[in-house]
Amino acid sequence: MRIPTRNGIGASRVSLPVGPWPTVLDFLLERMPDVSRDEWLHRFENGLVLNVDAQPVAASQAYTPRTKLYYYRHIANEPVLPQKASIVFEDEHLIVADKPHFMPVTPAGRYVQQSLLVQLKHLTGNDDLVPLHRIDRETAGLVMFGKRLQDRDAYHALFRDKAMHKVYEAVAAYNPSLELPRTHTSRLQPDELFFRTQEVAGEPNSETRISPLKVEGARALYQLEPVSGKRHQLRVHMMALGLPLEGDQFYPTVLRGPDAEEDFSNPLQLLAKSVAFTDPVTGEAREFHSALRLSIAL
Repeated sequence: MRIPTRNGIGASRVSLPVGPWPTVLDFLLERMPDVSRDEWLHRFENGLVLNVDAQPVAASQAYTPRTKLYYYRHIANEPVLPQKASIVFEDEHLIVADKPHFMPVTPAGRYVQQSLLVQLKHLTGNDDLVPLHRIDRETAGLVMFGKRLQDRDAYHALFRDKAMHKVYEAVAAYNPSLELPRTHTSRLQPDELFFRTQEVAGEPNSETRISPLKVEGARALYQLEPVSGKRHQLRVHMMALGLPLEGDQFYPTVLRGPDAEEDFSNPLQLLAKSVAFTDPVTGEAREFHSALRLSIAL
């Protein structure tokens, strides 16, 4: 049975292993300690915890191993982001959205209703929407969503097969002695801090083309074209050249952790500016551009 979407939010699933928990509430409190007892009780009382038959479960229900539970995320007093997303393009297969800085693509951390996916589900009434790729919460710009289940694999293949031409813009320091344009390659792997990425020795698994677009004194606007799609690739590659992006809270040093309060006055100067591809469903040539701008723009 398909578990329904509620208020734009898809249900999360958890499997119940063999264990000593007397009730489902006891299990959830131990398995997810970051969620308070009061919050779980709120979810149970409001029918936000379901069994495999999509029926509400009581907090006192006896624990049954080798079954599954579904629950909907809920955040009391969710912060409101200063900007809303907009839709750049929509047809029967595809939505292209323009995401502002600080907005997660999918529910994460302190943001559920404010996430791009949930906002688009409310705007369109389409519970089948799925992001075809991701950009960092701190990054602004274009994000593509599939509207139909049967189209998803074809659109995902564009990214997997590197058939999507992506162009970003970024603002960083200007170094006249650095030879540009250039292509930067390196091997990226997760850092000891889970929310960061680092360059290490070894065969490259990432590639970015970097070109200057405009110089304003000691600062410049750059065009970044990622060939690969590693996490934080553009931020790490620019840092490796001695050009960390303005407003970056993670690189080269951590100024603010991922769960810290936002500084909306100092967004990361990175923008997913355009995408171009041949639509695998319609066969049409597509090209879309973000209407958002960085602190230096053409």
